[in-house]
Amino acid sequence: MSEPATPLSIPDFRRFIAARFLASFSTLSLVVLIGYQTYDVARSDYGMDRPEAALQLGLLGLAQFIPLFLLTPVAGLAADRFDRRKVVLFANSIDGIIALALALLTLEDALNLPLLFTLAVLHGTARVFNGPALNSIAPNIVPPRLLPRAIALSSTAWQVAAMAGPATGGMLFSISPSLPHFVSAGMLILSGLLTLSIRPIKASQDSRNAHPLRQIMDGGVFVWTNRFLLGCVTLDLFAVLLGGATAMLPVFARDILMVGPEGLGLMRGAPAVGATSMALLLSFRPIETQVGPKMLWAVVIFGAATIGFALSRNFMLSLALLALIGAADMISVFIRNSLVQLKTPDDKRGRVSAISGLAISASNELGEMQSGLAAALLGATGAVVFGGAGAIVVTAIWAWIFPELRRVKTFETQYSEEERT
Repeated sequence: MSEPATPLSIPDFRRFIAARFLASFSTLSLVVLIGYQTYDVARSDYGMDRPEAALQLGLLGLAQFIPLFLLTPVAGLAADRFDRRKVVLFANSIDGIIALALALLTLEDALNLPLLFTLAVLHGTARVFNGPALNSIAPNIVPPRLLPRAIALSSTAWQVAAMAGPATGGMLFSISPSLPHFVSAGMLILSGLLTLSIRPIKASQDSRNAHPLRQIMDGGVFVWTNRFLLGCVTLDLFAVLLGGATAMLPVFARDILMVGPEGLGLMRGAPAVGATSMALLLSFRPIETQVGPKMLWAVVIFGAATIGFALSRNFMLSLALLALIGAADMISVFIRNSLVQLKTPDDKRGRVSAISGLAISASNELGEMQSGLAAALLGATGAVVFGGAGAIVVTAIWAWIFPELRRVKTFETQYSEEERT
């Protein structure tokens, strides 16, 4: 049988893309509105001033990170030992329960900070199981030579959801605060049905027979001893941990740019506009040369655009800079994910993806904590400027201590390695 010309000609991949879009649309809307409702409840119901309320956003990020930190080894192992479709369904079910709870609590005006933090912890639990299993499905249904394009298309689906989900959620919230949460619950149910329609993905016999603790250790050792994988994972961890501006968006929307929840939805979706445009371009014209240096330069641009956003007081300019942040991040994600997937054997993909996901989540959730603490000391603008500059410095250091990142020129060698496994 001849190899498919594009990933979209594979029925299972089309189902995978649709399921990912629906789940991402709903959960990203969910997360943005949890942040806004937390900040609003802190300011309105608890009488907190700006720094105190901003600190709550940082603590909210920490609440989402704790289960990720504790359960990552278990989640990676689950993705390698069990049917990855069912692991994804389990995670989506948790998020569906969260969406329904938020809808009902919002409808009854019964939200408070302890409840919001509890739901954030549950969402962190769902994310830790969803990521490794979902990221490991595409290599099982797409030939190695099409994997970079499949990753670009999958990223496009995620980015479109990141653009449409928060913006739609903000608009629905302005109509009825409970409405976007009801919509999210319905979309998660449909996503689960699509995921189950993908052909079963069985774990290898070795994965089923090996001792679970030994498997967890093997996954960690594999990443630690592979300098390229270690460099990729830690670059994302430290650069985005410092450079992320996401946690401060409710502050900019409410108190600096004064654009309210509708503006917050547009701001939260703006990085996805840039990332979606870049992902579409990469799906048709993927990067083929100097992939390592281009990944590093993309992170530098990410940091510089973050500084620009912090200093902007014009809403349209802020949206443009957020879009540039998304485009630069997409280039880095595309290259990094393609190389990591191609360099990892299938029986270890769940565990390696879990470790990578932990780094990404640490950079996001702990980045929100860092931003909240920095904002309490420096103000929201100072915190974001500090973070963008930090991302640039980290990239320069990583280019020096991990020369393997600079030396990767093309994906071709990785295709050959994957096809031999």
